[in-house]
Amino acid sequence: MSTHDVYVARGFGGRQGSGRRPAVVVVDLIEGFTNPDSQLACDAGGAIAAARSLLDAAREAQVPVFFTTVAYGDDELERAANFIAKAPALATLRPGSRWVEVDARLGRRAGEPVLVKLFASAFFGTELDELLRRAGCDTVIVSGASTSGCVRATAVDALQYGYRVLVPREAVADRALDAHNASLLDIDAKYGDVVSIEDAIFAVGRSRAPSPATGT
Repeated sequence: MSTHDVYVARGFGGRQGSGRRPAVVVVDLIEGFTNPDSQLACDAGGAIAAARSLLDAAREAQVPVFFTTVAYGDDELERAANFIAKAPALATLRPGSRWVEVDARLGRRAGEPVLVKLFASAFFGTELDELLRRAGCDTVIVSGASTSGCVRATAVDALQYGYRVLVPREAVADRALDAHNASLLDIDAKYGDVVSIEDAIFAVGRSRAPSPATGT
């Protein structure tokens, strides 16, 4: 029996589906994680292309888009010391360096926020939840890197904040294929729906902006 079948037999792997108003959250597709010259690089070429197609659809549908980056000044290095102890190469992500810049292939537009975080989840220590609620969003579509780290943490937190979660499998990347596949399996079983990029694009295309009068 496959791991997926074991989960299903134990009552996991149900579907949340997409809600009425999604947002796209692009987690850490920054030069430090996408550029092969970086020690932290993931195998992200395919994820970049898929994320760009998702972003283009979201922009056309006027779906909110948010990016995250990771950056450590001197004070932040101290605050995140235990995290950096596990991954010392994170200390290369210094403010003002090229490594903290959103990958230019994503075509980030003015007005699309870049939230700076110190730890794995896009929610922890940022204004993401407040921004999503202000925009009337009920669904978070998570793209980014790494699948087993910041993507997974963001998916878990999105669920815990009350959002439906979609993770397009083509639009996430990792450094290790086993970790990538195991994390997608785990997310799909417990925290969100792992879907195709086509399904994610369909979800943004059918979104409905909240009514100014009712907020719904």
